[in-house]
Amino acid sequence: MRSFFLSFCAFLALAGVARVADAQAVPGPGPQELIEKVSQQMLQDIDKNREVLRKDPSKLRALVDKNLLPNFDTDYSARLVLGKYWRTATPEQQHRFIEAFIESMMRQYGNALLEFTADRLTILPFKGDVASGTATVRTEVKRDNGTPVPVNYSMRGTPQGWKAWDVTIEGVSYVKNFRTDFGSEIEAKGLDVVIQRLETENAAGGKAPAAKAPAKAG
Repeated sequence: MRSFFLSFCAFLALAGVARVADAQAVPGPGPQELIEKVSQQMLQDIDKNREVLRKDPSKLRALVDKNLLPNFDTDYSARLVLGKYWRTATPEQQHRFIEAFIESMMRQYGNALLEFTADRLTILPFKGDVASGTATVRTEVKRDNGTPVPVNYSMRGTPQGWKAWDVTIEGVSYVKNFRTDFGSEIEAKGLDVVIQRLETENAAGGKAPAAKAPAKAG
């Protein structure tokens, strides 16, 4: 029994070392540093031309593509949103869904950021252990009326660096919200119908909501 206990302890120690090694192997800045840089740059770009961006969704989307998209794990996020339907989707459906879903999500995220300015961004103290390969970076942004709004980013370490896979605003997760809406619609109408609707709305500049935009919980 003692031999088994010692072996088990050794296994746990090695597993811990492996997790630390994996975390250290993630290239680039840490999760908090990355989000601080990306958020500041995004909000500064919005500050420079806010009214033009309100009138031209394509320019706002270009800013999101420039700042957030390279640091967003699109495939992982889309898989979580589709859930069980990912496994039964064809490769073509998977590809089309990723493209349509991410475009819809980035558009809604950009629209939400139009309310905020760079000087009102606060990066809150980091809680967690990056050795686990996952992290939540918490930020707080104030609206024009001074109301603080929590905007949090779920992160994971990848061979390409830390990547965000979800954004939670005022306690409401984009991924969870989309998953709930799409799940019921796919069950009723099928995946192809959902993909086509997203593609149509994206082509129209999002005049009709692709899914319920996250709203304040409660």
